[in-house]
Amino acid sequence: MDNEGELAEQIHILGGGLAGTEAAWQVSRAGLRAVLYEMRPVRQTPAHQTDRLAELVCSNSLKSESEYTAPWLLKQELRRLDSLLLKAAEKARVPGGHALTVDREVFSAEVTRAVEQLEGMEVRREEVEAIPEDGIVIVATGPLTSGALASDIARRTGSERLYFYDSISPIVEAESVDMSIAFRASRYGKSLDGSDDYVNCPLDREQYERFLDALLEAQSHTPHIADDIPYFEACLPIEELARRGRDTLRFGPMKPMGLTDPRTGRRPYAVVQLRQENLRSSSYNLVGFQNYLKYGEQARVLRMIPGLEQAEFVRYGQIHRNTYINAPALLDATLRLRAEPRILFAGQIAGIEGYVESIATGLLAGCHAAAMACGEEPKTPPGETALGSLCAYISGADPRDYQPANITFDLLPALDEATQTRLRRDKPARRAEVCRRAMEKLDEYLGAHV
Repeated sequence: MDNEGELAEQIHILGGGLAGTEAAWQVSRAGLRAVLYEMRPVRQTPAHQTDRLAELVCSNSLKSESEYTAPWLLKQELRRLDSLLLKAAEKARVPGGHALTVDREVFSAEVTRAVEQLEGMEVRREEVEAIPEDGIVIVATGPLTSGALASDIARRTGSERLYFYDSISPIVEAESVDMSIAFRASRYGKSLDGSDDYVNCPLDREQYERFLDALLEAQSHTPHIADDIPYFEACLPIEELARRGRDTLRFGPMKPMGLTDPRTGRRPYAVVQLRQENLRSSSYNLVGFQNYLKYGEQARVLRMIPGLEQAEFVRYGQIHRNTYINAPALLDATLRLRAEPRILFAGQIAGIEGYVESIATGLLAGCHAAAMACGEEPKTPPGETALGSLCAYISGADPRDYQPANITFDLLPALDEATQTRLRRDKPARRAEVCRRAMEKLDEYLGAHV
């Protein structure tokens, strides 16, 4: 395989995030050589804090591990395809209810170690300002692509860049949470092992109303955001949610359903959930509490939450620009640029949303690049799979109104009419059948192409 690697066309992987590192792993598994470029620490971003590869910025959750959910299906497919990052996630796992949550530092350290030790993989710490003119290129520079490279991408694609703005949640020291007020519980008792993985800060109506007033009056950083550039709807800042109505937060990230305050025996009026951030259980992130308030204002307003009166902040909420291309107008189902097929796009820059989705497209881009380097035509997994459905969305959505997407059952094709009729009153059974069909199709695909 080493000789094949030397004879194969050069592969460049731009970006050492989730998509780029997974692509690197898949290229190396094929016995090929490649260069992985990561601009940190030579040039930092507004959101990253370390120079490690695959650093998680927004959350530490890789979403649901509940059987027969769409995120579960995507992870099952990735495991079937020997995903490096899913293996790293298992090693870095921390309690998170029904979600796969990880210690960020352990996770990124594990991925960095693994990639730097890959045979035939050269990691270069430098900024790439333009797509290399030779070889196969995987662009996986993520939502924080540097301005110079983004300009080169726009020049090559002939399209304007698209932007949306994304926020990240605050993290507090665990010892600073008042556990005489906060309580441990998972909503409806739903955790994989039956444990109470979340810390919950309950609010009564008066406390909620005071908090809401303070939030609406708090000062935000002055953003350089055009009025016509939207936030990603699934990750709205809490101050934006609050402006949409006084009950919006209470029916969103502060939803108390499925929780009972042990001090009162009743469901709180609203609740703020904290999720374990690392293996040492020394810090927690405020779930869904991404915001763009000034740091002093964050401390003042968030300390109004019962149980967080003395909160010490490890990290404040932030906001940053995310960049992505209009993929349906530019890419085919194998993630290749139609106008220049030697160039592939993967991760959030291709217009998908979510950690696992980024890993998935990185895995496919790596496999497709390896096939191309060996003179073969890349083949996308069937549309019945979660992987195939993501590719179908990226390449086939309406380019006039393209928005980043997470994996959902809506992206997968419907069951045949007879099966839908047979299971019309049993939604869990229908979803289980969609998952069974996906894994069956994936096995057929692997038997034919791997």
